[in-house]
Amino acid sequence: MAETIKLAPEALKPLRTVDERLMSYNVEMAEVTGGTFWKEYTPGQIDGTETFPPIKNLVEDMRNLMQVYPPIDLYDEKLRELTRQLGPAWVRVSGTWATKTYYDFDGTGVTPPGYQNRLTKEQWIGVLDFCKAVGAKLLISVANCNGLHKAEEPWNPSEAEKIFSLSRDYGVPIDAAEFMNEPNMLGPSGGPDGYTVEQFARDQDAFFAWVRANYPECLCVGPCNTGNTGMGPQDDSVVGRGMGDLLGNVASCEDLMAGTKEKLDVYSYHYYNGCSERLASLIPASHWDVSRATDEDYLDVAARCVRDNLAARDRFCPGGQMWVTESGDAGGGGDTWASTYLDVFRTLNELAEFATLTDGVIFHNTLASSDYGFLAREVFDPRPNYFAVLLWNRLMGQTVYDSGEPLRKGARVFCHSRKDGQAGKVYMILNNSTTDPTTVELPVDAVRYTLSADSLRAPVMKLNGRELTLTGETGLPDLTGEAQPAGTLTLAPATITFLVV
Repeated sequence: MAETIKLAPEALKPLRTVDERLMSYNVEMAEVTGGTFWKEYTPGQIDGTETFPPIKNLVEDMRNLMQVYPPIDLYDEKLRELTRQLGPAWVRVSGTWATKTYYDFDGTGVTPPGYQNRLTKEQWIGVLDFCKAVGAKLLISVANCNGLHKAEEPWNPSEAEKIFSLSRDYGVPIDAAEFMNEPNMLGPSGGPDGYTVEQFARDQDAFFAWVRANYPECLCVGPCNTGNTGMGPQDDSVVGRGMGDLLGNVASCEDLMAGTKEKLDVYSYHYYNGCSERLASLIPASHWDVSRATDEDYLDVAARCVRDNLAARDRFCPGGQMWVTESGDAGGGGDTWASTYLDVFRTLNELAEFATLTDGVIFHNTLASSDYGFLAREVFDPRPNYFAVLLWNRLMGQTVYDSGEPLRKGARVFCHSRKDGQAGKVYMILNNSTTDPTTVELPVDAVRYTLSADSLRAPVMKLNGRELTLTGETGLPDLTGEAQPAGTLTLAPATITFLVV
């Protein structure tokens, strides 16, 4: 059914002010060192003409879904320039890979027993130089595996001191730290053999106490859990279901934090909209079919996940920010449409819903690796989501308003202050109906930015009808809006429009 929206910018009430680095991103430790990650999709898989065979043998088939990639070139000027354009952000270098990484800053060339991966001094300085070049703050997690200590032995800072001290001495100190990635899953997340929730709580306390004693400016962030906390509003909806459904959430957020003594500076969790097609045969209840990727219940998952974690944040980090330290299209390397226009609805809706409900930071996974990266791996060509968040960062200010419109199909309306500091507001309207136009009653003149594409799975997005592709190696396309006079405005199906008033 076609919807009508009546905008009243002068009557809106502010809800909150949100962090200027709301839109941030991951550079996985597996990218920095080089390593195993999800296999890239084929063109046929991306356009929906090639399907995935069902998984028959978990160990063998999962191995075939992965491939080894070389280290990312963080000195690439195209990567740096396009990243700089996004503006202030946090960079998170973590992932399960990081939990099992040895810091070979002496250049021995040896990975000691009990570690799986090796980080060189040159590779880490590359991360620090990158953060400096793009103006980013740095969040990491640290080694916590069999190579560092046995489960019954307390964690020790011998490895952490290497990376913290090198970063400080180089002039790019670590600004925030999580202890380990997705500790809910303990063993599968890289912890020592036989690791328990009690041992995790003991060791997170030890790590945070060490950080506060030696690097007091560094924020202590956690617990970096994934999946439903079990503490938020209870309903039958799918709330952030993903890899935890496959591996088993052996611990809840409450289990992880029970008995901890060191307080969190920031509460963190992970959120994906279910699991990708490549894992759908294993966990079909966690996968959303492509036909539902603009539906209300699909888009509502983001807000439900926020509400679920708000209860945990209020208990374990009252008054603190909430960070989604990994977010993206779907667990398991993203859906096949993650690099297309279709995923822009999920991305922009998540930013807007999060800002409506709380203050914090969302780390998109990833900046330039995987099919859900903002930039394509190695060549660093921008995907539709890159241009979508670039527009968000250029237009949407930090003050969030109640739009006055209930969220509904064809009329998901959000409102912020203007990013340019001028008086006025910016509306973002998602017409997520793929069949019906939406009518907007605009009381004042505006500048309009409408996102669209030739098809939902198109790899190229358009702004006011112009294709968004680079000019030359790093030149951005024309991102200016068009004058929109007051009156009645019709928004075509499957479009996203920013109105600056």
